[in-house]
Order: sequence, then structure tokens, then C-alpha cells
Amino acid sequence: MTLLKSRGLYGNGILFFALLLSLLAFTPQAARAVQTSADTVSTKGLEFTDIPTPADSIAIRKKALADSAKAHPVTAKKETVAAKEIPKTLWQVFIAGFLGGFAAFLMPCIYPMLPLTVSFFTKKGGSRSKGIFNSVLYGLSIIFIYVFIGILVAVIFGPAALNGLATNGVFNFFFFLLLIVFGVSFLGAFEITLPSSLANKLDENSDKGGLVGIFFMAATLVVVSFSCTGPIVSSVLLDAAVKGERLGPAVSMLGFSTALALPFTLFAMFPSALKSLPKSGGWLNSVKVVLGFIEIAFALKFLSNVDLAYHWNLIDREVVLSIWIAIGLLMGLYLIGKIKFSHDSDVTHMSVPRTFIAIIVFAFTFYMIPGLWGAPLNSISALLPPLSTQDFDISAGSGAALAPAASGNTSSIKSKKYEELFKRLPKVKGVEDWYDYDQAVQVAKELKKPILIDFTGWNCVNCRKMEQNVFPVPEVLSKLQNEFVMLQLVIDDKTELPAGEKYKSAVTGKQITDLGGKWLDMEITKYDSNAQPFYVIVNEKGEALVPPQGANFNVSEFVKYLDSGIAAYKSRQ
Repeated sequence: MTLLKSRGLYGNGILFFALLLSLLAFTPQAARAVQTSADTVSTKGLEFTDIPTPADSIAIRKKALADSAKAHPVTAKKETVAAKEIPKTLWQVFIAGFLGGFAAFLMPCIYPMLPLTVSFFTKKGGSRSKGIFNSVLYGLSIIFIYVFIGILVAVIFGPAALNGLATNGVFNFFFFLLLIVFGVSFLGAFEITLPSSLANKLDENSDKGGLVGIFFMAATLVVVSFSCTGPIVSSVLLDAAVKGERLGPAVSMLGFSTALALPFTLFAMFPSALKSLPKSGGWLNSVKVVLGFIEIAFALKFLSNVDLAYHWNLIDREVVLSIWIAIGLLMGLYLIGKIKFSHDSDVTHMSVPRTFIAIIVFAFTFYMIPGLWGAPLNSISALLPPLSTQDFDISAGSGAALAPAASGNTSSIKSKKYEELFKRLPKVKGVEDWYDYDQAVQVAKELKKPILIDFTGWNCVNCRKMEQNVFPVPEVLSKLQNEFVMLQLVIDDKTELPAGEKYKSAVTGKQITDLGGKWLDMEITKYDSNAQPFYVIVNEKGEALVPPQGANFNVSEFVKYLDSGIAAYKSRQ
């Protein structure tokens, strides 16, 4: 314990990497291939109930694909493509877990244990080969324990439940509170530990020696380091879980535990390299405090998810930015030693790595300030509430020049259904959006244009990237304005349907009770997909004219997709 609380000089470069890697580890996956909704709510009293989840339909869709291959060859092909993207997603989960594990290794509960553990194996092994063998077994034991935890999460919840967590109100609010508690713990307010009796029991078993003793040594490390690793484990584990992949939690823990176990094995093979490592000390606690600030900042993302889906209208974009700016200023002042917590050592001088990290933190904080007046902040826009939630926007919208709208784009419909409900949904300047399928069909008939269905979501990261980086580009924008009826169907909206519009899904067999569930059921039933964003070009009969497409950030390819839809529509006239 004395070793864990010791103070020393800052390690060159370690704090810098801890900050950058932890930022990556806790950033929601920007390239998430599928982000789906699963629950409904009564807006009266915020009562959470179940609605059909996309995962509920997976088994049914497998059978439906075989039956509909002839009738819907396009969508069947789309399913095949999506299936091939799963390994890439699991690699992303593994990398996120690995980065989280490396950040956990730099925590004061684990890093000081490295020289002690390596010394134990090299001296007690009797020979170099025996010491290496024991250290490898120790590392494999750590990996086994964490992967077993990941498998338990996957088995207990199952893919259907995990898939439904992404936009579940209870889960997002619970995770918000969890990150706040963990963040405050990292700041030093208290420590979250497992019962000491459990650690003592495991430590006793580690004295038995042999293979069993080494395994219990690894188990003891897992337990006693929980106060440091627990928040990171929870973050990477639950981030993997919400993807809906059955193997996600296990793969995440494989990456996490590999990064955690690798240093113990490598330094046992090359013990002389320990001399090049910085001594444990106050810099370890600084890593912990910086991670605490980051956890508190990212907790707001989960609260914002609930606010958007349930129309609370409390967490606007400028609210999140204001809190993030305040956190950034506090973090910067902490790094330069102007503020400190009770368990911190004095910062007598600024090291070079610490100086550069402080510069990065202050620069990022100042970068966010113009966002309070409507600056798009494209680099972090996917993590923020939509710009449409901002009360004061001095900007003129996106920087792209608006293409001139064609004449004759006026329909006989004077009042858009659900327009007031989705006024906070991200908008693309110059594009007229519709939010009800039947109205869009009527407009398409009047204007003689195809419909571009955008299956989107309040909490869809890739949807925001498409809306900010692809749609405003002039060659895309002109087509959206002049060649299509733009229909946005929000599949994770929790607005309760009127009693007369509720129905039982013919595909999932579940009761459809909210607006998002209605559009999700339509996407699954008609187009055999549950992805968002998911773009389908259809005629006024709802028939897909070209193969549907998900997020595609290549502008030229997306333009070709739009052109193919226009050509297919005109060829049928």
C-alpha cells in the first residue's frame, strides 16, 4: 500500500499517451455500423416499456431473406454485405478495449505492481525460462478472468437485450449516473473497492504455488485494482454491449486484458528494460484525475441521448458545450498546477510532456467556445446534441454554398405532420424534410419525384456525420433540393402513438406503441434492415428503385447512388 501511495517525478511521455489513449477509448464509436432502438415510452410520466427491437427480428429476418430473395433481390444482397462487415466491427471493439486496458495499466493501482511482480517471477522461477513461463501463465490468467466476465455479460443479457441498450432510456440514464460516480471517484472523493475479504482469500490461495497459485495471483490483481480498473472496464464493456453483437463484450475484454497483461509478460522476458520506465509517483494520480474529468464529460452524452429521444428539451447543445468548456478549463488549470486535490503532490515545475498536454487541453477548450454561438465544431459534432437544439445560432448554417432550389417544388400540403415534434432534429439548410410516410407519398405523386427515405435516429452518430459532411456539399445538396422528396423517419423516437394507430408487428409479433417503433418495423418489414442511417430510394408505391445504402462518406459515390435512383425512377415513367 505504501508503494501505491508513493510520490515521484512525472514519467516523460506517459501522461501524454494516457490522455490521448483514454480519449480514444472513451469516444463512442464513430464508425458504428448499426445503431438501433428497442424501447418505447409513454410521455406521460416517462414510463419505459418494451417495443420490438431490431435484434428480436434477426432470426425472423434470416428466414425472411430466404423467402424474399426472389421478390427482393436488392435487400437480400444488402443483408449479405452487412454480414461481411461484422468482423471489422469486432476489431474496432477489440482496439477500443485494448486502449482502455493500456489506460488502466497506467493507473496507480496497477503500474507500481509491475516491478514487484516481474521481480517475483524472475527470482522465484529459478531460471529465466521458468520465470518467463510463469509470467506468461500469469498474463493468460488475467486474460481468462476478464474474458470470462465479458462472456457472462453476453450470456446473461443475450444479443437482443444488448442491442436494445443503445437508446433505452433507463440504461442511458443509469450509465450517465455510473460515469458520474466513477468520475468523482477518480477525482479522489472516495474509492470504489470490492470487499477486502475477497482479496484476502484470493491472496491466501496464491501462496499455494504452482499453476493454481499463479492463477490466484492474477485474480488478486483483478480484485485489488478494481477501484482503478472498474470504471474503465464498465465503459469499454458497455460500449461494446450496446452494439448488439453477441461476442462484443467478450472481444472487448480480450482487448482490455491483453493490454493489461502484456507488460507483465514482456518485462519478465526483458527485466533490464524496467530501468528505463519512469518511477511511480504523483504523475500516476494525475493520470487518474484526468480520466475522471473525461468520464464526467462523456457522461453528458448519455444524458443527452435520453433528453433527445424522450423530448425533455433540457440538455441543449449550448448546455453540453458550457459544461465541457468548464471541465476543460478545470483540467487545464489542474495540469499546470493551479488547482489540486487533497491527494495530489505539489507541482514544483512543469515537465515538457505536461506542458504539451496542457496546451492541447486549453486549445481544445478554446476551440469549443465559438460553438456557443452556433459554430458547427465538425470534429466533435457527432458527440454533441444537434445544432438545431441551440437556442442562439449566429451562424448561417453549414459553410457550403446552397444550390438554387428548382421551381415547382410546392405541394398542396400546407401542414407537415410531426413537424413540431422534430423541430430539434438536425436540419440541412435548403432541404425540405418530411416526417410522415403517407404525406411524402402524396408529395411525390404531385411533384413526380422519387422519395429518398432516410431512416435516421436521434442518437445516430453516423447520421450526424452524413448530415454535416455529405449532404451540404453542393453537388449532393442540389439533388436533394431538386430531384427528391426527402423523408426522415426517426426510428428511435419515443413519442407514443395514438391508441388507434398501435398495432402488432407481423414480423416481430410485438406490439408497436411508439412512433420510432412504427418506422423501425417498416424498415425491417419492407427493406429487411434495421440500420441507421439507411437510405432507400423508392417510388410512390414504396418500391425500392436501386439497392439501399448505409452511411457513405465518399461524396462522389453518394452522388452516383443518387443519380442511379433518379435514372431508375425516370426509366419507369
